[in-house]
Amino acid sequence: MSRLFGIAGVQMSVIPWDVDATIDKMADVTRQISLTFPWVHMVMFHELAVPGLVQFITAPRPDTWRENAAPIPGPQTERLSEIARKTRKWLLPGSLYERDGDAIYNTAIVISPQGEIVAKYRKMFPWLPYEAGTSAGDEFCVFDIPDIGRFGVMICYDMWFPEVTRTLAWMGAEVILQPTMTPTSDREVELVMAQASAIFNQAYFVSINGVGPWGGGQSLLVDPDGRVLQKAGVAETILTEILDLDHVTRTREYGTIGLGQTLKQLRDSGIAFPVYDDRGEVRGGSFTELGSLALHRKLR
Repeated sequence: MSRLFGIAGVQMSVIPWDVDATIDKMADVTRQISLTFPWVHMVMFHELAVPGLVQFITAPRPDTWRENAAPIPGPQTERLSEIARKTRKWLLPGSLYERDGDAIYNTAIVISPQGEIVAKYRKMFPWLPYEAGTSAGDEFCVFDIPDIGRFGVMICYDMWFPEVTRTLAWMGAEVILQPTMTPTSDREVELVMAQASAIFNQAYFVSINGVGPWGGGQSLLVDPDGRVLQKAGVAETILTEILDLDHVTRTREYGTIGLGQTLKQLRDSGIAFPVYDDRGEVRGGSFTELGSLALHRKLR
């Protein structure tokens, strides 16, 4: 039985600082996708699509982002679950600010076509120092779609740390979903990393960005051999693609474009990497010579 999976990545602008209006727009887009592309199984949005802002972007009030933080599950996620339930689609609604006690996380959820939250992932690497005020998650996230395969979730800046993507692949992820929100000039750099992440891990890599003040677009879909399937421009765009998870199996078994069987060689190498200690944490090395993680006010 083939393992084909239809996905739609929604590169869109949000309604500034208006959670309800943004969720309404997400519902309209998902319904339209359901009608126009009935073969699509999953609809995916960009990072922080629901609250529609991050701390370093000027808001009407400095603490608007904190006010938009909500528990999971809660009223926001119930509305999102209703979208999935009514359209009978898997839904990854980007991410939202999750309030848990005194902590606030940048959290992505995956909702089943039955409207159930089947996975929750808290961003492990907030973009520091700019995302100061959000707490870091400490658990990797994979989930299974019956008869299809295993998917992994990461958020935006997590991609800059290849250990995250590699761990998801090690956990069996065949498709890595990365909602992102990059309005800065480093999006071109991220496109290289997204393609490299697919190559290094012989997996599909789906990176969906926002547009407008909340993202510079250029969403990207890459196949397990590192070929770019689709790259959006900077306007609102719906990217639709049929992923073939058997392609992942072939690439990992026979090698990238039929050549390098890298994951198998890594498995069999027997090499211990000295950058990590026995607990898997980063050793000192040359990293100890770096300064503190802080916002630099001026050049030296």
